[in-house]
Amino acid sequence: MSEPEKGMHQIDARRLLCPLPVIRTQNAVRKLQKGDELLVIATDPGVMQDIPAWCRVHGHQVVSAEKYELEFHIRVLVGE
Repeated sequence: MSEPEKGMHQIDARRLLCPLPVIRTQNAVRKLQKGDELLVIATDPGVMQDIPAWCRVHGHQVVSAEKYELEFHIRVLVGE
């Protein structure tokens, strides 16, 4: 997990298949504070459904979910 600027974090989940991107997201969010943002970069298209579903269950918000060529970028706002 890198920290490009205060409150902004990023994880690289490229080349990982379900459920690993969600597990990595969950582990990263545990270390963050409410209001922080986490950018998840993945190559498994399943993250476009799995991470938003995980966010709904755990009280976080998907700020954006975009596809860039062969990658998926999901920005999560840490809630509760």
